[in-house]
Amino acid sequence: MSGHSKWASIKHKKGANDAKRGRLFTKVIKEITVAARMGGGDEDANPRLRTALLKAKSANMPKDNVDRAIKKGTGELEGVSFEELTYEAYGPGGVALLIDCLTDNRNRTTADVRNILGKHGGSMGEAGSVSYLFQRKGCIGIDPEKYTEDQVIEVALEAGAEDVTSEDGSIEVITAPSEFEKVVARLGEAGIQYTYAEVSMVPDATIALDEEKTRKVLRLIDYIDEYDDVQSVSSNLDIPDGFDYEDE
Repeated sequence: MSGHSKWASIKHKKGANDAKRGRLFTKVIKEITVAARMGGGDEDANPRLRTALLKAKSANMPKDNVDRAIKKGTGELEGVSFEELTYEAYGPGGVALLIDCLTDNRNRTTADVRNILGKHGGSMGEAGSVSYLFQRKGCIGIDPEKYTEDQVIEVALEAGAEDVTSEDGSIEVITAPSEFEKVVARLGEAGIQYTYAEVSMVPDATIALDEEKTRKVLRLIDYIDEYDDVQSVSSNLDIPDGFDYEDE
């Protein structure tokens, strides 16, 4: 699980930057719009919308942005229709990548993702080539400077979480997708705030690379994640404790 928790922490820290924050808003707005289009604008009756709204909350997205995205999804406001795509790919050192996208132009997105991979040492894979290495899980990040691991474990496991991990300045609660919302709600009731809450593809096992290849993979993931049509990137890379890939 370490690859996911560490990358999620890196993204959260980088997200404080205004440019990164604007890009994150764009991604979350797309997800809210698609969720509302598929299941309606009532969050009580739409689990996918509830999950998207949790992501909007963790990104501190203004309520007006959220409301507009829902209305575009339900057709109350004019909006673009997005298609969901998942690409399976490889990074340097054979690291597996799953790239989830929402796009209004499949051909453009496919070409752009292929181009990003090719420029930074990656390549497209065939359907089914890496997806079997991952499972869909609920992932909730907690700031260890505010709460102890024991505090989180007591609440999370009682609420139905599968696991709680703590490493390299991050506490992460792992749940089955079906238990995700319940665990998030229970943490909130206990006064434990999260830094991120999402349903993601988490690797069953991670692979370790040397420092140079690890840095190349993380930079590739960053380039992919910055592309507006990409919603999320999952990998099975093992990120060493304290590793800073921006160091030269």
